[in-house]
Amino acid sequence: MTTQPRGTLAGRVALVAGATRGAGRGIAVELGAQGATVYVTGRSTRERRSEYDRPETIEETAELVTAAGGTGIAVAVDHLVPAQVEALVRRIDSEQGRLDVLVNDIWGGEGMFAWDSPVWEHDLDKGLRLLRLGVETHAVTSHFALPLMLRRPGGLVVEMTDGTQEYNAANYRVSFFYDLVKSSVLRMAFALAHEVGPRGATAVALTPGWLRSEIMLEAFGVTEDNWREATEKVPHFAISETPSYVGRAVAALAADPDVARWNGQSLSSGGLAQEYGFTDLDGSRPDCWRYLVEVQDPGRPADTTGYR
Repeated sequence: MTTQPRGTLAGRVALVAGATRGAGRGIAVELGAQGATVYVTGRSTRERRSEYDRPETIEETAELVTAAGGTGIAVAVDHLVPAQVEALVRRIDSEQGRLDVLVNDIWGGEGMFAWDSPVWEHDLDKGLRLLRLGVETHAVTSHFALPLMLRRPGGLVVEMTDGTQEYNAANYRVSFFYDLVKSSVLRMAFALAHEVGPRGATAVALTPGWLRSEIMLEAFGVTEDNWREATEKVPHFAISETPSYVGRAVAALAADPDVARWNGQSLSSGGLAQEYGFTDLDGSRPDCWRYLVEVQDPGRPADTTGYR
């Protein structure tokens, strides 16, 4: 299967919840590149930043969506506040009368977890906050958005997480709280599939690979233009991918008339690239999760041959 032609999603309406930066921004822009109207939400605006205190804003994301060929609409929303989410969905209904794609990408957990910190040593307030940010927000958003989506057959719900079901089932992920959040999101997609599938929609879990987000690039002291310099200190970073890659995965799913075949499944950007034929911005197809299992985790030297 080849990459869909531009404009495939013209007339479709998407909500990317948590689209300020990273995967959410990449997904919103790629949906826009296919002609969709995309509502992008987050807490960081030009007037006010979230506790991340970073420069990216939802207005910038909306502008990138429009520049890519879609219609980007920025709405400031705290997805932990049900009234704000309910008002968002009412607005989408009023302005569009439909919702075709819901991407639950709300996260906000950077700085809330400690690597390899057991539950009894982990800051409890931060750990519980992580559960609220990474799980409760998704549940609140689905509660209000899905009735609008289910008015028409063919809707798509994408639960964004970190790690495939297979990988996370066999590997401890960072810490008790982080592991619990990411596994919970996988299970949410499974549960939603049972609830929306019989009603004509599809729910999946989707993970990017090692994402070259704004935060990751900054942490490694590189930019998207010179990111390979980071592999001198972290060789396996060679398998990393841009946010556009997982964005193209969502766009491919949204355009697939047979998307229901994926209902309830745990998917990855690299796996879907093999199915749909899209590439990352550099023309490659990173297959991060297979690489982790076969190269990084066994302690083999970094070598992406055959993996991108």
